[in-house]
Amino acid sequence: MQLTSDDIVLFQGDSITDAGRVREDSRPNAADFLGHGYATLAAARLLADLPGLTAHNRGISGNRVTDLRDRWQADCLDLRPTVLSILIGVNDTWHGVASGTPHNGTTLPEFDRVYRQLLDDTKERLPGVKLVICEPFVLECGAVLEMNFHPDIGERAKLVHAIAEDYADVFVAFQSVLNAALADAGPEVWLFDGVHPTLAGHQRMADAWLQAVT
Repeated sequence: MQLTSDDIVLFQGDSITDAGRVREDSRPNAADFLGHGYATLAAARLLADLPGLTAHNRGISGNRVTDLRDRWQADCLDLRPTVLSILIGVNDTWHGVASGTPHNGTTLPEFDRVYRQLLDDTKERLPGVKLVICEPFVLECGAVLEMNFHPDIGERAKLVHAIAEDYADVFVAFQSVLNAALADAGPEVWLFDGVHPTLAGHQRMADAWLQAVT
């Protein structure tokens, strides 16, 4: 994907993208607004290489795909991104079957339907937008060992892969990246609870995102 200094890049998702950003600060390209995770690390590289580029982060902790749907106008369409990166899915499992409360999650068919509808609506409203679809992931430690993430999260990742094949300009295979990282260190080095990245995990993710996108 060829990016330019005129691009507007929007990172969307849940807590992994949110990464402690200051939500009251809506300025693009500001460190507090972008948070402390992979989105900031990737945006910093883009901003250094392409002065003039605009980077937004609108990830919100705890979000499922249905939460994205409910805030999509204000937190996506109104920003008119030219590059839209989405990482969503783990909370659809975690808040649902993993915690023993399926009604709080999103069923696999609903997840697929809502995700595809979001992308259809986005392409209709923002013709020419470049879509970066990111793979949801877990590693075997912390909450993932204590709760019932499998096989639901794996099936959800398969759906995201199929969605990416149908819609995305770029697919970022985060699960594969983190699986490969296990050759260097144990899972807690990368995801402290099996879901949320450490600083090292965020760096591996940012590197993978940049390699895939640029």
